[in-house]
Amino acid sequence: MKVAIVGLGLIGGSIAIDLQAASFATELCGVETNAEHVQQARSRGFCDSIAPLAEALAGADLVILCLPVDSLLNVLPSVLDQVSAQTTVTDMGSTKSALCERLKNHPRRQQYVAAHPMAGTEYSGPLAAKRGLFQNRTTVICESELSGALHLRRVDALFDALGLRKVFMSAKDHDLHAAYISHLSHISSFVLANTVLDKEKDVSAIFDLAGGGFESTVRLAKSSPEMWNPIFAQNRDNILQALNAYLEHLTVFRDSLVAQKAPATYALMKNANSISRVLQTLSLKSAGSSTAKPGRPS
Repeated sequence: MKVAIVGLGLIGGSIAIDLQAASFATELCGVETNAEHVQQARSRGFCDSIAPLAEALAGADLVILCLPVDSLLNVLPSVLDQVSAQTTVTDMGSTKSALCERLKNHPRRQQYVAAHPMAGTEYSGPLAAKRGLFQNRTTVICESELSGALHLRRVDALFDALGLRKVFMSAKDHDLHAAYISHLSHISSFVLANTVLDKEKDVSAIFDLAGGGFESTVRLAKSSPEMWNPIFAQNRDNILQALNAYLEHLTVFRDSLVAQKAPATYALMKNANSISRVLQTLSLKSAGSSTAKPGRPS
């Protein structure tokens, strides 16, 4: 099977590494337009070849698009226009509604599987790619009822090779959930970093005092604006809903401090502690899914 990976940054490069380790493809072809990234990808041996898009698509059985979400809106329909009638096309984009809406009337819609692996780091580019990035993480497959059986099987096999467990939902639900559990955390980190940089003019003092708590909380502020700005724009309405809810809780916490209501402040933190129970449940679920194959879509 010939697999083409379009975009060889953190996600595309990590996919290439794992697919090579799993001997998933007989031919693995990469596509990358950034000259520096091409050299980095070649130095790491991601693919059998790195070629222009049209050449990579020729004869491809599976095409994996790992591009910023704004680029996907134009590139994905064009890719579907160019590939053969048997080629499977999937993407790793962090927003799904706009893309699925764009493709809903495409004559080859059944060849497309909309997906989003919930995995990544704050780093970007080919040098950030790592083996096992997706292991025991979750990937969301959206609107599976619109994808053909052959194409769902291929993507299912792809995600098995990457070690991902699969869940299925609508594009609308995906974007709403992603706003709360992914996009909001990145915004919080960006804002915290800007707040500290604005108020702490003595940079050396920041680094002298910063401990693990600050570093872990602000870690996502190192994420690529080129990638995240289009995500925030495409998922604007859901993100605004999440931000409004966040601001309400932040206001309640601030007001309890202003009123010097220590018991109320304590209660807010105690309630937040229950997140550990949720995370533990998810961890156990993840451990169980590593030995049991997830269900397929109906």
